[in-house]
Amino acid sequence: MTDTQPRIVPDFGDDTETDRKLVLICSKGNLDMAYPGLVLANAALGEGIAVDMFFTFWGFDMIAKDRQRKLRFSPVGNTAMHLPVGGRMPQWLSPFPGMTWVATKMMKKQIDDLGVPPVDEFLDQIVASGGRLWACRMSADMQGLTMEDLREDVEGIITAADFMDLSEGAQTLFI
Repeated sequence: MTDTQPRIVPDFGDDTETDRKLVLICSKGNLDMAYPGLVLANAALGEGIAVDMFFTFWGFDMIAKDRQRKLRFSPVGNTAMHLPVGGRMPQWLSPFPGMTWVATKMMKKQIDDLGVPPVDEFLDQIVASGGRLWACRMSADMQGLTMEDLREDVEGIITAADFMDLSEGAQTLFI
């Protein structure tokens, strides 16, 4: 992040320390499922809440160096697919070749128009604001991934038991 880029983390003017903790389990690798966790982590950090993000299964797409800029949005089966000009995309169009590309391009433009950064830059900002990133051991083993395959700011590949210790006393959200 350069000094000229705006920070996404809001400043609510309240510097009061809190002992609140939020753990987000990020299990999906689709573009539309990446942002809910990022937005919630960002909001929590802005409120002074400690944040740990645990990436498992397809959520690894968000932290794998070679995948994080390639997240896609598939309209197949998404009956709530809204078009930017209003209305909905007819479901019979969604399985046609090229529709995932079109839907992904459209969603990325909408996200960019709102001033929200791409997934990798959003994670940069979350880490810079004190958020911590963790990878699931079982998912890493299943996908044949090591720490070298992940973002440099992932703190470690941990087991489910390690995650239980990490998340003790935290509000936990599964996304």
